[in-house]
Amino acid sequence: MGVSASGYLRPVQSAELSVAQESRLRKACPGVGLTLEPGDRPDHPLWGPYLSVHSGHATDPALRQNASSGGALSALLVHLLQSGAVDRIVQTGADAALPIANVTVLSERAEEVFQAAGSRYAPSAPLAGIEPLLASTERHAFVGKPCDVAALRALGKTDPRVATRFPYMLSFFCAGVPSLSGAREVLSTMGAPEAQVRHFRYRGDGWPGHAKATLEDGTEQRMSYADSWGGILSRHVQFRCKICADGTGSFADIVCADAWEADADGYPTFTDRPGVSIVMARTRVGAEVMEQAVTGGRLSLQPFDIEGLEGIQPGQTQKRRFTLARMSALRLLLRPVPRYRGFHLARNARRAGLRGLTRNFLGTLRRAIVGRL
Repeated sequence: MGVSASGYLRPVQSAELSVAQESRLRKACPGVGLTLEPGDRPDHPLWGPYLSVHSGHATDPALRQNASSGGALSALLVHLLQSGAVDRIVQTGADAALPIANVTVLSERAEEVFQAAGSRYAPSAPLAGIEPLLASTERHAFVGKPCDVAALRALGKTDPRVATRFPYMLSFFCAGVPSLSGAREVLSTMGAPEAQVRHFRYRGDGWPGHAKATLEDGTEQRMSYADSWGGILSRHVQFRCKICADGTGSFADIVCADAWEADADGYPTFTDRPGVSIVMARTRVGAEVMEQAVTGGRLSLQPFDIEGLEGIQPGQTQKRRFTLARMSALRLLLRPVPRYRGFHLARNARRAGLRGLTRNFLGTLRRAIVGRL
């Protein structure tokens, strides 16, 4: 993988692919398409297949404070390590050489999970080094964006090593990947020279916490979540993510999200408070891990009505409802689009309203024509 001029990670071809290799990649690539098969699980049109939904937090107050929401995802990882269920966690953390960027981290101890906790709103590629892990003898829990987990799950259909080396897959609600240019705009706006940044976190240390740059002289510059994500980073999300039907980790065993509180108008508020996570178990494996983490004292959870997600996750709701309109505009221009099955896109589009659908269709059409995708 390499960083493009626009600040995104892009694959760099270093050798010719055989027909078999190309076929293997196409079958696993979520950019080609995704097929969601709920089986006998409840299948919510917006939130996908699930077995249970809870809200809660890590019982370790330091982990809850350090993570981005309630620390539930990190607490599950600590449980998997300390129970001996896995040998290592594959997750994403800050790049020591470029603190606004990401690297893939292999965590073997709870302290390493703690260090890697927190959202990282920058490009990441946790599957880039997957082959040595598949060839190893260790068992891993994999944490990645919904598209990362979907790709690994799809690879498992043709590679039996995935099931033995990655028995647990966890994800989080994802609103899209901003470029590194977004992080640089955050640094510039908060007055932190990039060359002097020693540490950078996008949020966390509270809920939602602040974007925080720690400089070489020990001073800190901060920016609120509303200003960093809402005002800057969200404008740098790559277009590919805006036609992704799966921002909610439909292929994971467990997916976590912020359990935002809503204001009187029904929109999330970002007033800092002790963090609370949504924990959705999507598979039997995920439900068992979640229950074991609760029994083992790692997690404190209470049932959550899945219908309440629409009010606290408006971004995910709108993205699912507008995906069909955006892809229809691209199809009109004979542009390639992913093939989605099982995501109820037509049903969701009918609930979006004609005005919103028209705006998204025409907006995508205009951007494609002027070359701004």
